[in-house]
Amino acid sequence: MKESKIYIKYKIGNKVYEDDLYQNQHYTIEANADGDNGVRFVFVPREKIELVSFELKYLRKTVPGEKFFVNGYQAWTTSREMGADDVQKGLTPLAKVIPFAKVLLDLTGDYAFTEYSGKPGRFHSFTYTYFRKENVVELYGSLNERTGFTIFSVDMDAGEMRIAKDVAGAVVTEPYEILNVVKISGEYDEVFDKYFAAMNIPKPRLTHMAGYTSWYNYFGNIDENIINRDIDNFARVGENADIFQIDDGYQTFVGDWIDPNPAKFPSGMKAVADRIHDKGYMAGLWMAPFNAAKNSRVAREHPDWFLRKPNGKPATTIFNWGGAYTFDIYNEEAREYIAHCFDVVLNEWGFDMVKLDFLYSHCIKPRNGKCRGRLMAEGMDFLRECVGDKLILGCGVPLGSAFGVVDACRIGCDVVTRYKGRYYTNMHICAEIPSAQNAINNAIFRRHLDGRAFCNDPDVFFLRDYNIKYTDMQKKLLARINHLFGNVLFVSDDVGTYNDEQLALLYKTFAPSNAIIISAEYTDKDYITVKYLEDGERKTLAFDLKAGETSSEL
Repeated sequence: MKESKIYIKYKIGNKVYEDDLYQNQHYTIEANADGDNGVRFVFVPREKIELVSFELKYLRKTVPGEKFFVNGYQAWTTSREMGADDVQKGLTPLAKVIPFAKVLLDLTGDYAFTEYSGKPGRFHSFTYTYFRKENVVELYGSLNERTGFTIFSVDMDAGEMRIAKDVAGAVVTEPYEILNVVKISGEYDEVFDKYFAAMNIPKPRLTHMAGYTSWYNYFGNIDENIINRDIDNFARVGENADIFQIDDGYQTFVGDWIDPNPAKFPSGMKAVADRIHDKGYMAGLWMAPFNAAKNSRVAREHPDWFLRKPNGKPATTIFNWGGAYTFDIYNEEAREYIAHCFDVVLNEWGFDMVKLDFLYSHCIKPRNGKCRGRLMAEGMDFLRECVGDKLILGCGVPLGSAFGVVDACRIGCDVVTRYKGRYYTNMHICAEIPSAQNAINNAIFRRHLDGRAFCNDPDVFFLRDYNIKYTDMQKKLLARINHLFGNVLFVSDDVGTYNDEQLALLYKTFAPSNAIIISAEYTDKDYITVKYLEDGERKTLAFDLKAGETSSEL
C-alpha cells in the first residue's frame, strides 16, 4: 500500500469540492499505516461536511496466473475468483430497454453506485478480497463497514488497485473513521483466521443445522394440511435433523406478519410451532421484516411508515409480491410495529429461529445523513435487538453488515427447481439471478465465512423425484457440495415420499462433514476441481458446473 494517493469528494451546503490533500481549510485526514500491513484514515471535519466519495489508489502489479477474489455486494451476488482474462458482468443491456427493469434491479445489487467496466481483468469486491497464486494468499479486509461499505477494485492490466469507501450521504461533524484496512499474507485458512480475529468477530454459536423448509416444493402455496403432513412425515428423519422451517405463504400479505391467513392456517401459527416442537425440532419462520407488500393492511393503513418518494408517496423498493415498500425504521411507530411482530412470532407463537430475507432493501439509498453501510449496520443492530437470544438466519444482506450479528446466513442466490434454469438464467440479467450453478459456485468460493462470520447456508438440495428437473447426478452433486461446504442443510421435500436409498442419502448429507478443503478452483471455463481430505483419505471432486456432471463418485 506504499506510494498511495487519496482522492476525496465532499459537499458543504450546495457546493461540491474535490481534493487529494490530507488537509485543507475544511478538513484534516489523520493517516496511520502499519508498514505494509494496513492503513487507517480518520476524517476530521472543521465544519459540517457531507461526504460524497473517498478513494485510496496505488500500484499493485499482478503476477501471471494470479487470481482476484470478487466478493459480491450481498448474500445472493455471484462471488468467485477471477483471472486476467475474466470479465465481471453487471446488468444485462436488456435492463435498459425493459420498462422499470433497471430501476428495480439497481435496488437489488450495487449497479447504481459501482462501476462495471465489462473489460477483462477489471474487478471489484466488497468488504474484503484476496489475491491468490497457488497456495499463497494476500488478503485485504475492511475492519469497519459501519462508516461505509469498502470496495476493493483492481485493474490487472494497468497494475493498479483502488480501495474506495461508499460514504455517499454521510454527514459528519466529528472525527470519522473513513477507512480501516488490514493486509494479511499466508495460506488460505490462515489469512481468514487472522482477518476475523482482527475484526474481533466472536465464534458463531451455531456450528451446524439440518432440517426442512417449505419454499422449494410449494413456494407460497402452503396451508395447514400440507405443513402438518410434512411435519409428521419429517419424523422419519429422527435425530438427524434440528429444525423445521415454514417459509413464505403463511401470512395474509407480506408485512402483515402476525396476521396468518385464516383460510390456510385456521388453527394459527402457535399450533404449528407446537406441533413442530412435539416432534422434537426447533421451529423456524420466514419473514422479510423491512418490507410490506403494496396490498398489505399495514401499507394501506400506515403509508407514512415507509420510505417515500419526493412526492410523499411510499417508494416501491422491491418487485416481489406485486411490488413492496420498505419500512423506515427511524420512524418510531414503524420501529415499534416491527418489534411487536417479532415479539408475537418468537414469544407468543414460540418460534425458535427467524429467517430474515430481503434485508438489503433497508440501505438501498443514503438518507438521514447516513451512508449505506451505516444504515445497514443500524438495521442489523435493530433486528438483533428485536430477536434477542433466538436464532437469526440472514438472507439477502450485504455480508459485512451481518458478520457477528446473525447466527447463520445464506451465502448465495436461490437454487431453482430445474438445474439448467429457466430461459433467463443464462441471460445474466444480474449477478443475483437464482440458479443452481450460481448457488454451487458461491458455496465453494465463500466457504471461508463458515465458522468465522456465521454458519454458512448454501440453500437447499433436492432428493425427491417429482416437481423438479434434475438428473440423479445433478441432485447428488448439489447435495455433495452443500455437505462439503455448508453447515445449514435444508431440503424442501416431503420425506414421506422417500425410498430407503433417498432416506439414507439424506442422513449422510445432514451429518456434519469432517472434510478439510485443500483447494477449490476453476480449472477450465465451467469446470471446478475440489481437492480435500475426508475420513483421513485424500479425495478429488471434479465436475462440469454448467451441466452438473462429474466422473467422480458422489
